[in-house]
Parts: sequence; structure tokens; C-alpha cells
Amino acid sequence: MRERHAYGILLLIACVLALCSGCIAGEEVRVKSGDTVLVHYTGTLENGTVFDSSAGREPLRFTVGKGEVITGFDEGVVGMQVGEEKTLHIPADRAYGPHREDLVIVLDSAEIAGKENLTVGDQVGIPLENGQVLPATVVAVSADAVTIDANHRLAGEDLTFNVSLVEIV
Repeated sequence: MRERHAYGILLLIACVLALCSGCIAGEEVRVKSGDTVLVHYTGTLENGTVFDSSAGREPLRFTVGKGEVITGFDEGVVGMQVGEEKTLHIPADRAYGPHREDLVIVLDSAEIAGKENLTVGDQVGIPLENGQVLPATVVAVSADAVTIDANHRLAGEDLTFNVSLVEIV
């Protein structure tokens, strides 16, 4: 009976050690590709203007390496630990890409129904052959033409994000 009791205690100690092996200082869990994470962030332009923030909202949830966020952000959280804060400087080519002139389109206003109701800044949809709709912004309206820009509003911009890792799910 004593041997069984000693064996049980040893088994219990082994289980406790195995469960705590990841708890030893220096062995903290770090974000890797495939992890689902929760982060708080504030995004700014080069001039310091805040263009987006999760402040006052739920943290952003995404799976690292799945392309759910811009490339530079995805890569920037790899290696972070829960509670860590980091500043990510992301060049345009790792964010929304360069501003492409081929996505700025001048349309003949005679072909646009309701042209008289369009104003600069309006969001419009351009129907594509595959049935999808390309979002665009009206950037100019004249008597004979309407110019729309289908670039993302942050295309061509270098971005900075202050990121705080809340949780690795």
C-alpha cells in the first residue's frame, strides 16, 4: 500500500511539473504564424494624424499569417508576448500598396445616370464583369466628366501602428 501511495504522489508531482513547465521565466509564449490574437492598436499617418484606433472598442481579432490584416501588421505581431506593446512602422508597399493612377478613372458624365447628385467625396460602386463591386470615391465632377478613384484611401501612405497584444487565443 505504501508503494502505491508513493507512486501516486510521484505521479502527482510529475503532472504539476509538466503543467508548470511553460510557466518558468524566459519561456513565455510568443505569437507565431497560425495563432489567433487579440490586439489593441492606434494607426497614424507620417504627420501624426490618427486614421484608426481600437480605443473604446473590442480588440481586433485575427489569425496571424492568414492575410486578414495588412502584411506589415501581420508580420509585425510575430514574436510578441501578451502585455507587450510595440510600434510598427509599415511602408506603403507592406500596407495598402502604392497609389495607382490606373485606378483613377474619368467617366463621360453623359453615361452616368444621376450624375447631378454626385459630389466630391461620395462613395460609389463600380460593377465588375465577375459580379463583384469595386468601391471608389468621387474625386472630381464637371459638366462633361466624373472622376473616380478606386484606390484604398490609405494607398501610397506609410503607416505607424502602436500595438498592444491583449491575448493569444
